[in-house]
Amino acid sequence: MNVHGWILVVACASLGGCGGGHAAPIANGPDRVLPAANPLAVQRMLEGVSLAKDPRSQTRAMDRLREALAVDPNLWEARFDLGILQANQGDLANAEAQLRAAFKIAPSREEVSVALAEVQRRRGLNKDAALGLEDFVKVHPHALEARTLLVSALRDSGQSERAIQQAREVLARKPGDSAALAELALCHLGKGERDTAQLLVKQALEANAKSALAHRVEGLILLNGGDDASAFRAFSKAALEDPRDITSRLNMGAVLLRAGAYSKAVEQYRSALIAAPDESFARIGLAAALRGEAEGKNGKLIDEARLLLEKVLESDPHNVSGNFNLGLLYADSLRKPGEARAYFERFLEDAPKDHPSRAEAAQQLASAKVTPDVGDKAAGTKK
Repeated sequence: MNVHGWILVVACASLGGCGGGHAAPIANGPDRVLPAANPLAVQRMLEGVSLAKDPRSQTRAMDRLREALAVDPNLWEARFDLGILQANQGDLANAEAQLRAAFKIAPSREEVSVALAEVQRRRGLNKDAALGLEDFVKVHPHALEARTLLVSALRDSGQSERAIQQAREVLARKPGDSAALAELALCHLGKGERDTAQLLVKQALEANAKSALAHRVEGLILLNGGDDASAFRAFSKAALEDPRDITSRLNMGAVLLRAGAYSKAVEQYRSALIAAPDESFARIGLAAALRGEAEGKNGKLIDEARLLLEKVLESDPHNVSGNFNLGLLYADSLRKPGEARAYFERFLEDAPKDHPSRAEAAQQLASAKVTPDVGDKAAGTKK
């Protein structure tokens, strides 16, 4: 697998930017002049933020934020927080729309620019994320969080040299920055320069031994070298350093999947879904682990896997991994090639040209052109 396939993007971790009014921008540069925030809208927004602290009250929290926006559409903080909640629920399209609206109102807020780019990256729109972040750092050259995320977006959109340039810009402004060093290590790993990547991640860990990101990158480098056991230990360290960040747990699950340890992979992905119930990467990983554990003998596990993947595509119909995995499930586990065709077709339409699974999808699609099994729905049916 291409190394970038192991880099699992995590949703924005928490609400923020809710000061109860139209606060001044963090970065330099003026936002457009706004009237004073409506007090009732602020009250509803704060009620929403309070409700959002309880995982059982997410729907009510979003309702309060919508009420705030009905009163004051210019309350960018409410749009920002609503977008974050929607992203955490897996509703990425609507999250992107809210964050775009927040950015239009408050274009100098770094947290809005970063959150918008994170959602775009989760949707696979790394080039869009990179373009937006590049525009932002041109106006706000000292916005280091945005510039560090720009490194990731450029790297994942295949622009390695530009990613390296941006990482060096961060290090020029903040020498020894652990996150920038770790991102730079990934850039060099993507170019096949493993020794350079190892040196950079060593520097990142020396700068911050508790950096979850640096430990994750160390794991990816070890994984690239075929040392799955050491990679798993590095991901475990990352999870210990930052229990709120499920990325390392997802990577641990990926290692277990690769090793064929399906039952243990199921445990990892279920654990991740407890922390983030709507995380699409965890759902896709759990579905793959359930397919492996079932081994064609347990229909209940296959049904659960199918429902997980359908839920992913319900929120994001163009999710590349979701379409590929659901296609495999129909083709291999359920023996319904007619049902599989639509998913492989959509995968090939949306996947990058260098995606490592394109050849397999094309082969599966060619096999799926045979007459559908009895009981299949018409080929190409959208789920």
